[in-house]
Amino acid sequence: CGEESAMIESIEGKRGMPRLRPPYVAQVGLFNRPTLEHNLETVYWVRQIVERGAAWFAGHGRNGRKGLRSFSVSGRVKNPGVHLAPAGITVRELIDEYCGGMLDGHQFYAYLPGGASGGILPAAKGDIPLDFDTLQPYGSFIGSAAVVILSQRDSAAAAAANLMKFFHEESCGKCTPCRVGTAKALALMSESRWNQPLLGELSQAMMDASICGLGQAAPNPALTVMKYFPQEVQ
Repeated sequence: CGEESAMIESIEGKRGMPRLRPPYVAQVGLFNRPTLEHNLETVYWVRQIVERGAAWFAGHGRNGRKGLRSFSVSGRVKNPGVHLAPAGITVRELIDEYCGGMLDGHQFYAYLPGGASGGILPAAKGDIPLDFDTLQPYGSFIGSAAVVILSQRDSAAAAAANLMKFFHEESCGKCTPCRVGTAKALALMSESRWNQPLLGELSQAMMDASICGLGQAAPNPALTVMKYFPQEVQ
């Protein structure tokens, strides 16, 4: 379970389904006790900062950002994998300096900066610093920093449809906006021409009414494709 309250439900021996909020897990969490949940990467860096000092950690970073991030890079690059790089690095710098460049015969076309739910951005947006709060103005976010690189041989629309299929299969089914919304969105995105007004309305309903982050963020790939790759879906 990737959602915090669903993970707590699993630990308590229940089905791994998200809880309604409020109350939040910081108020009523594991076995009804206030609970603080951290990403594993956060816990890892706590030890490093305690041992080496805050100045050491803050001494890394680019474009006005501080610290280090583990970027899990996959796709059309020569050296995919997990790369420890400065926070605020751009995807172009990440490709060239850490991933050995693009595969032969492939040109940088698009990228997913934050995994399945972080949206899809065009290569023209490849100079945006990768860090928290830097990608939101573009309808995206860094999330888990799982970066996927697409080339001119790939289709952003096909990638978005595949991601919606993933969300549909992974939905726990507890709330209607996510359970039904992902199915309806997948059907719309399977067409050669997307019904963009309807898909936009459906996306807004999912973002507004889904219980947890899966349903709320599932429309991001579709929305960014309609915004940045309209030629693929018209």
